[in-house]
Amino acid sequence: MSELPEYKIERIFDAPRELVWRAWTDPALLHRWYGPNVETTIHQFNLKAGGEWHNEMQWGDTRDYSKMAFQEVIEPERIVWHHSSTDADWNIITNPMMPNWPRVLLTTVTFEESDGKTTVRLTQVPLDATAAEIACFAGAMANMDHGWGAGFTILETMFAELQV
Repeated sequence: MSELPEYKIERIFDAPRELVWRAWTDPALLHRWYGPNVETTIHQFNLKAGGEWHNEMQWGDTRDYSKMAFQEVIEPERIVWHHSSTDADWNIITNPMMPNWPRVLLTTVTFEESDGKTTVRLTQVPLDATAAEIACFAGAMANMDHGWGAGFTILETMFAELQV
């Protein structure tokens, strides 16, 4: 397979880029919208190339751990990270809910301001993935808007509250 599947989502927020950037980079705001409809705990957040974000999401008796290893941070324009499922000790593992899910996703988020509004573009691509992982990711892409979209809707509400 020469072309890797690429998930893309874009949203224009009625908020200045500095505020949108803060919502993505301040753990006090990030936990409110990342992982919508679940309890999100950010255990570590070191926003710099080589830094990591350790994230736990809980719903009922289920816990999901993930690690984002920051590759590039250009404030307030761009964040690039490697996104992986982990165990509770932050060791990269196969996703326990989806065994063929890619072990690493290259995630890129850009922030562009125009007329006081900010366009956020997020892409995810499987990195060093097997054919089964690529197929699993490609098959799931149609449903990924649900999770990201729900988080983005929470962001819209947050921006309205924060700009009052």
